[in-house]
Amino acid sequence: MKNKILIVEDDTDIAHLIQVHLTELDLDCDICANGQQALSLALQNNYQLVLLDVMLPGINGLDICRELRQQKPLQAIIMLTSKTSETDRVLGLELGADDYITKPFSMRELQARVRTHLRRVQALNGNSQNNQADISQQIEQTSTCIGQLLVDHRYHQVTYKDQAINLTTTEFELIDFFCKHPDQVFSRSQLLDSVWGYNHSGYEHTVNSHINRLRNKLERDCSEPQIIQTVWGVGYKLNSAGVH
Repeated sequence: MKNKILIVEDDTDIAHLIQVHLTELDLDCDICANGQQALSLALQNNYQLVLLDVMLPGINGLDICRELRQQKPLQAIIMLTSKTSETDRVLGLELGADDYITKPFSMRELQARVRTHLRRVQALNGNSQNNQADISQQIEQTSTCIGQLLVDHRYHQVTYKDQAINLTTTEFELIDFFCKHPDQVFSRSQLLDSVWGYNHSGYEHTVNSHINRLRNKLERDCSEPQIIQTVWGVGYKLNSAGVH
C-alpha cells in the first residue's frame, strides 16, 4: 500500500507541482486548499505526512498544526513557510511541527525531506506491529535507559521517573539520539544531520524549538535545565547526572 500524503496549499500551481514530484516517489497525494477542509481530512484519514502551508483560507496552517498535534500526537507535519517569515517558522515549530521548509524551495530538497520523515514514520509503524514474542527477544536491544529516563522503542514511549512523557515522533528521535550519546555535546548542525537527516544552514530553528519542547516536558525548571543542557558556543548535550 502506498504512503498517503496530504498537501495543504491554496496556490493551485504549487500544490499540483508538489503532487507531481511526490508521485515520482510512488506516494499517494491528496490536495486541499481550504484550512477547515484540510483539518477534517487530516483528522479523518491516516496520512503518513501532512505538508502544511501557513497562509490558508478558513483556518490558517498554524491553527491546523496546533489542533492536529493535540488530537493526533504522532502525525508527521512539515510546514511550508515564506522565506521572509521567521515568526511563522518559529511558531509552527513551537506548536508541534516536525520540520519546515521555506518557499521558494527546490523539489529535490522537498523530496529528500519527505523521504526522511517517511522513513521515521515507517520505523515507528514497524515497531508498533511487533508481536509479543518478538518484543521479549528484543527488549535489551530496543530500550535505552539513562538514570530514570527510559526510551522504549518497542512502544515508541519515553518515561521519566516512572511517568510517561507524550512526545511527537521527532521529539522521540531527538531524545533517543541524546540517550545513545549521554554527556556528548552536539552542534545544531550535527543534530540536524543525525536526527533530521539533512544539514542545511538556515534551519537551526528546527533544533532550537525541539530542544525547548523537550525541556518543557522533562525539566522541572526550564530556565535552569538539568537534563538537556546548552554548552554555550558549541551546542547541546544530555546531562546524565541530571536524570538520576
